[in-house]
Amino acid sequence: MRCGSGSRLGATMLPSVALFLTLFSSLLGLTTARSPYSEHLHLQPLPHSLLAQFEFSSTASDTSLEEQNFRFFPRSLSQILHHAHTKELHLRFTSGRWDEESWGRRPRNGAREGGTGIEMWAWVDGETESVAYTRWLALVNSLSGLFCASLNYIDSTRTTMPIAAFEPEGYSVNGTHNLHLFHGTLPREVVCTENLTPFMKMLPCKGKAGVSSLLDGHKIFDAAWQSMAIDVRPVQLGGSSARGLQMEQSIDMVLDIERSMRPKDDPIPRPYPQDQMLCDKDKWYNQYGDSCYPVEQPPFPDFTLEQVFGRKLKGTCPLIDDANDKPTSICVAPAGGQTVEIKSAGAYKETKSSGQRCFRMPIDADFDVEFMELITAADYSPPLPKLRVERTISGYGQQRGGLKSVIVNPLDEPVDFVYLETLPWFMKPFIHTLQTTVSSSLSQGEVQTFRAPTREEVINDMHYQPGIDRQRAAHLELKLRMPPQTKLTLTYDFEKSVLRYTEYPPDANRGFDVAPAVIRILPSKPDEPSSYVRSTSLLIYAASPDFSMPYNVIILTSTVIALGFGSVFNLLVRRLVGAHETGPGGGIKERIRGRIAAIRAKLGAKKKTQ
Repeated sequence: MRCGSGSRLGATMLPSVALFLTLFSSLLGLTTARSPYSEHLHLQPLPHSLLAQFEFSSTASDTSLEEQNFRFFPRSLSQILHHAHTKELHLRFTSGRWDEESWGRRPRNGAREGGTGIEMWAWVDGETESVAYTRWLALVNSLSGLFCASLNYIDSTRTTMPIAAFEPEGYSVNGTHNLHLFHGTLPREVVCTENLTPFMKMLPCKGKAGVSSLLDGHKIFDAAWQSMAIDVRPVQLGGSSARGLQMEQSIDMVLDIERSMRPKDDPIPRPYPQDQMLCDKDKWYNQYGDSCYPVEQPPFPDFTLEQVFGRKLKGTCPLIDDANDKPTSICVAPAGGQTVEIKSAGAYKETKSSGQRCFRMPIDADFDVEFMELITAADYSPPLPKLRVERTISGYGQQRGGLKSVIVNPLDEPVDFVYLETLPWFMKPFIHTLQTTVSSSLSQGEVQTFRAPTREEVINDMHYQPGIDRQRAAHLELKLRMPPQTKLTLTYDFEKSVLRYTEYPPDANRGFDVAPAVIRILPSKPDEPSSYVRSTSLLIYAASPDFSMPYNVIILTSTVIALGFGSVFNLLVRRLVGAHETGPGGGIKERIRGRIAAIRAKLGAKKKTQ
């Protein structure tokens, strides 16, 4: 599993696991025993879209299964974690693509986001690496049945052990030297309502009340981008020495406002009537009234939560104590100049801070938010991401190819980050062809004064573990440093292996999915958490045989067998008789009747003699 070439990246860039666990326990604001469960919703309008972030947090004491209280923490997940000796778990279900140019920086700095499909990593306790890997397989197989997903396909060919790409977020004091980090991906997995249903069943109110009452599979999976995350980490309960488990469930999605507000009885998109279209009045032919040159709709139209999600918020989850210091709350961050109105039948509390309005939901009343239309938003500009990444496949043919990653740093300060790639075993990268090219991302006039750094200045450290055919995936991990306002191009060549016909998927001509690259942006300050960016997944084509030939062979063989067996069976079974035997009086029927008559005559003669 770990017998690969390369330096131990973690020895030079990461402290011990115990130090990280202790550090992040103070940064995360660990949940106390007074607030075992809380839920929160954050709404942020985007151009023609709405970013909705759902967050649910629950805590349970880390004791034996017989002594735990499973009122807020799901018992099914706790049993799996105890059986697999898992101390920390992170699971992601993601579909769609995040548009950085229109939407800006990723929500939660990418910490609750995964690559396309399913991504999972966990810290498993084990005396040896082989024991921990056995428990890792038990963990993925158990979660596969719990979440109705294909996690059982995460085997040794899809599992790696990153060195510095991930950091623990929980709190622990003993036994950290026995923890082993495993990371697995399924970029081909399609996220659907079968994964959402067990996700909802883990919530205390199960979508019947509170923030979770807005969640609907039709809306979530109709979004342009969505990510479901489950994070379980060890925490310290209050100021005591008691420890517990904290689980955070989050759903982030970007909904297209116009598409989401279509009526249920007419979901097909149709053009607006002419009297409702916005026309460009500068066009001369608009004066006749029978023509219209449409212009783009307002970037921030008016809408309500009921129109977008199809329902209102149904009060507060009754399991949440009203005296809870983290109750059900909704925070709204409108665009510049946009007004927000609240529609509620019950009493609610409002607080304002840092450009957003937060509302404490009423207990037994519906709650709705209305965003007013904003035609122009000249002062609106999405926050710049720290890094932008694009990854493509180059080359031609079915034997060799190349991989190219373009990373852009738009900030005015250097950025240190870790670049992780997990390649399938049939992609064999040539590390000696690894090249880095740094150029300025500013205007052409400033390029002349730019000095491109050398490769040694860009790549601080590297870890590479080659893949083994049908046993292990290739693992490439780089620690890079980018100057401000620069663009880094990372390229290398690879070779494609020849697969067996049983290793091809049912749609072999579609190609094979390659997991997205994971970029961890290292913090520039000691108290700042890390940010994450993931590229899109890739589609690689491999030489595939003509799968119609086996069917042709089967059909031809079946035909030959049918003809041969039928002829032989006909010769063995069929009785040949002369033509005179089939004439009148000489047929088989007549002979049978004669025999029957002879037998009856004999039986009648015996009766007379008696």
